[in-house]
Amino acid sequence: MAPEHAKSVGLRMPHTLVLMFAMMALALTLTWILPAGEFATETNEAGREVVVAGTYAALEDGPALTPWALFTVVPRALADAQGIIFFVLIIGGALAVIRQTGAIDAMLDRIIRRFGNLPALLILAGMLAFGIASATLGMAEEYIPFVAILISLCVALRMDTMTAIGIMVVGYGIGYGVALINPFTLLVAQEVAELQPGSGMGFRAALWLPFFAIGFHHVWRYSRRVQADPAASLVADVPGAQPPEPSAQPELNRARLLVLLATLGALTALVIGIITAGWYLVELGAVFLLLAIVAGLLGGLKLDDIANTFTRGAAELAGTALLIGFARSIALLLEDGLVLHTIVNALATPLAAFPAALSAVGMLGIQSLLNLFIPSGSGQAFVTMPLMAPIGDLVGVSRQVSVLAFQFGDGFMNMIVPTNPVLMGILGLAGIPYVRWFRFIFPLIIKLLIAGSLALVIAVWLGYS
Repeated sequence: MAPEHAKSVGLRMPHTLVLMFAMMALALTLTWILPAGEFATETNEAGREVVVAGTYAALEDGPALTPWALFTVVPRALADAQGIIFFVLIIGGALAVIRQTGAIDAMLDRIIRRFGNLPALLILAGMLAFGIASATLGMAEEYIPFVAILISLCVALRMDTMTAIGIMVVGYGIGYGVALINPFTLLVAQEVAELQPGSGMGFRAALWLPFFAIGFHHVWRYSRRVQADPAASLVADVPGAQPPEPSAQPELNRARLLVLLATLGALTALVIGIITAGWYLVELGAVFLLLAIVAGLLGGLKLDDIANTFTRGAAELAGTALLIGFARSIALLLEDGLVLHTIVNALATPLAAFPAALSAVGMLGIQSLLNLFIPSGSGQAFVTMPLMAPIGDLVGVSRQVSVLAFQFGDGFMNMIVPTNPVLMGILGLAGIPYVRWFRFIFPLIIKLLIAGSLALVIAVWLGYS
């Protein structure tokens, strides 16, 4: 292992639950320090309760929370967020069944190999595959098995390991940042912000191509430099970043093709149901539950195998479910202490001094910084959206724009923050030192944040809601 890599691995952050509990303790402390206060609220035309700008008033006697509240709030928060928690568990089970059939692995393997002799098309097809799967199904960890084969294909075409990981990480990062129906980030944030799940898809779809083009150009330009001069590779002198032996991937046979068609059909039904029938978490969860059964049967799994795989997939997301509960605990503590509106007022006051468009950009800055401490998209949604949504109400930014700022901050920053376990796992398998990856990805992050800021300004001007 290269010394630089060893140093980067030694920089470890505490477990996310530890960070969450620390933030809960901070929230409790704030209830003792900050003055209690609240805004007047009203119900708008969409039936949502929103705060009324200019009505904040301090309260003389706020409730006094005790340290015991740190522990009693967690069960309450889990119960309060039960709808999204159970939805996430069903999603985890369904994706595990689909993966068990080998359909997803076979599809990605076919795409990568189909364009393996055309470098530019390999980059384009690979990034599209990872990006679309992330934008719709919320996939990320599932890409890890493709690290070895993607590296081998890139090196065979005189590209390097960095190019291969760039295809994967940039593809999924942009997929998350401009998600269409990602159930782990977009739908969670919209649920917290009291928006129709999947709403506003047209504008996000329009943003997808320009943001994808920025990411593709970054990876492609780097690959061209390496092809012209192998010494220009950022990992040319890193022994651990050379291609490993690829593992065998399943064949895209008739059964797996049927599983993919069933998945596509389920996603189509989900979009139609959201738009035309007002489907919400119950109906969306039912679609994925049905998909798990149908996909398992089409993939040749026995009923017991489907049940065991579904259970295992749901269990793998138990940590995410707990993160959602702990994140909701932070907001509950602030609400119980009647200081949530005090914080909202403090954050909104400086933002209110700027036009709504610049306030939206400020929200992106806040989300990007918080992503360092809360890399979980679902967890971050429950921490930040209870603050960002009412701030948007106060400064004239629609809740849809607030959610878009959250998406940008979460998706783009997850490509660079060292607290993202998926990113560090992929870099570890590829043998790429984090500091080298930082040199590769940092210019792209700057470009994406600038583009994201412009997109938010346009969204405000267009009245995106």
